Order: sequence, then structure tokens, then C-alpha cells
Amino acid sequence: QVQLVESGGGLVQAGGSLRLSCTASGRTFSRTGMGWFRQAPGKEREFVASISGSGGRTLYAESVKDRFTISRDNAMNTVYLQMNSLKPEDTAVYYCAADTLGDVPRTSQRFYEYWGQGTQVTVSS
Repeated sequence: QVQLVESGGGLVQAGGSLRLSCTASGRTFSRTGMGWFRQAPGKEREFVASISGSGGRTLYAESVKDRFTISRDNAMNTVYLQMNSLKPEDTAVYYCAADTLGDVPRTSQRFYEYWGQGTQVTVSS
């Protein structure tokens, strides 16, 4: 069993930055692929970024590439999402997720067995 707790969401103006954190417990974190997803009102949940267990490989959605950075600190069992140059269209509930069956970054939600409760990010124009 893996428990995930996100933090760091909030309200920010367009062009601003936020850093989300997700702390995991209950499993060997360094062999667990981690991902960030988001769901905007009225839309389906979508992939944002993912990272391998070692942190050496990452994937990004085209819409956030060059603005967002995913990273992890395995000593702290924490994965981060640094979000820069935020846009109103980035407004969503952001979820972290754990893929305990592989430590490669994946984009599909079906690989992620465990999910956090979500944290709201609101970007005002």
C-alpha cells in the first residue's frame, strides 16, 4: 500500500510560479515511477509529467514542456513539480500518482495504482 499526500497548490497570477510536492509512504520509493496529472473543471484528467524511480528519465506533456519541471528526492520520499510561467489554462486540481510495477516514466493513467487526494492550482489572468 502506498499513501500519497500532495501540497503546494494555491492561487497565483499568470506568469507566476508554484512548486507542488508529493510525499509517499509505504513502499521503496526509489523503485517507483511517479507522475503528475491534472483535471480542469469539465475536462478529463490528463497527463502532466512523470519521472523514473532513479530520477534519470522524465516525460512531459507538450502543453507544459519548458515551463514545468518534475524532480524527486528519494531520501525524502518526495516528488516535486516546479511550475513556472503559469497560464490561466493551467488551472486544475493536480494529482500525483505512483506506478509501483515499474520505475520508468509513463504517460498513461492506467499504469498508476495509487493516487493522492489532489491539490488545487488556480491561475488568475
